Amino acid sequence: DPVQASYVAINATQRLMESFTGRTKTVLCREITGCDFSSKLSMAKYFFSGRFLNCFTLAEKWAPEAIKSASEGLEQDQIDEQGMPISCASEVVKNMGGNDEEVIMASGFAGGLGLSGNACGALSAAIWMNSLRWLKNHDAKSSYTNPLATNTLKTFNEQTECEISCKKITGSCFNSIKDHAEFIKYGGCKRLMTVLAESSV
Repeated sequence: DPVQASYVAINATQRLMESFTGRTKTVLCREITGCDFSSKLSMAKYFFSGRFLNCFTLAEKWAPEAIKSASEGLEQDQIDEQGMPISCASEVVKNMGGNDEEVIMASGFAGGLGLSGNACGALSAAIWMNSLRWLKNHDAKSSYTNPLATNTLKTFNEQTECEISCKKITGSCFNSIKDHAEFIKYGGCKRLMTVLAESSV
């Protein structure tokens, strides 16, 4: 059931975000690693200092909690609202030609990842879709430097003046799936979603 699956995807992402921030107190990579990955010097210091091992330790310790949180989210069997919940992420994937399964899979990115107001869900969805396309056309190659994702981020930064926080871009905190769906339904972030959907061209 695509309606049920979309609600469950958002709910599971909410649980994951809560679990992760409970352990790390932040979801920002730069705050966790102390590294600016756009700087080659900062990246070199990060790796040569051995600080990258902290991420492996974090992944190892958080994995059981992540699985538990995601499972709890996926076990949701009650839907409070009716109808397919539209979101920034699902609309971008749909407009990029994504199939029904891909639209549902991206639903959890809604409202800055599980409605948390963090990194833009529409941006996450566009990068994900462009990375999928890149990998399908470039077998066995890493998508780390693919030009589609690079162009997506460049387009996004031009539209938002390099602001990545959903909360700051929209000026809103979404308290429910319905709040976010209504924001999108009535034109919220329409221009940004349109240019992101076109970013692979």
